Order: sequence, then structure tokens, then C-alpha cells
Amino acid sequence: MKRSMNSALAALAITVSLAAPAPAHDAERESVTPRFAQAIGNIPGKIMRVVEVDYAPGAASVAHTHAPSAFVYAYVLSGEVESKVNDGDIRRYKAGDSWFEAPGAIHAVSRNASETAPAKLLAVFVVDSSETKLTTPVK
Repeated sequence: MKRSMNSALAALAITVSLAAPAPAHDAERESVTPRFAQAIGNIPGKIMRVVEVDYAPGAASVAHTHAPSAFVYAYVLSGEVESKVNDGDIRRYKAGDSWFEAPGAIHAVSRNASETAPAKLLAVFVVDSSETKLTTPVK
């Protein structure tokens, strides 16, 4: 089932593009491109938003949190990504690997594990429909 869901989400991200690329948080770090947004009909007030995150070689995101209501599923499309959520260990994820972030999680580390090759991940958010800001830097 996990493999089927991963394949379906990857196919969805490749075939659906609803918006122009969002400005990168920092062009030296990453680019974030919206790929899908759809209200969830059987869960009033919720929406699924999907973004693609491209990391240049050696690039990293700043430590951040996500929208307060956000359930986040991350799936590595290519390359290798290192991630640390809350007090967990830093883990390395390869293409085809995934992880989950609960509402309120602190994403302390999110970076390309390679200094020479790019990496790409798909982030699927289930959030309150009113929340449009998906990421906030940790101060």
C-alpha cells in the first residue's frame, strides 16, 4: 500500500501543475514549486497542497515549522535528503523513501546530502483551508 501511495503521489506531482513556480525561499538554498491544491470534499475545511522542493548540490533549508494544522508527508523523488524532525536523529532518505511530520513539528534539518548532485522531494500537506503560509522559519 505504501508503495502504491508513493507511486500515485509521484505521478500526481509529475502530471499536475496548477500554479507558476513560487519564489524560492533563498535561491542559494532551494526552490519550492506548487504542484497541486485540492479541497478534500469529505473533510470539510481541509485542503491538500503539494509542493516540489529542489535542492541544489549542498543546499539546505533553514530550520522551520509548518502551518499549525499541517500533516506533512515527504517523499524523495531524486537524490538524497537529510532530515531531522523534532528531537529525532538526522536521517538520510534516498529516492523512494519518505517520512511524516505531525502538526507542530519542528523541521530542524532539511538538506541535500550531496555536495555534487541535486536532490528533489515532494511535500504533501493536509491543512486547514484557511492556511496559505505552509512554512515559517524558526527564530
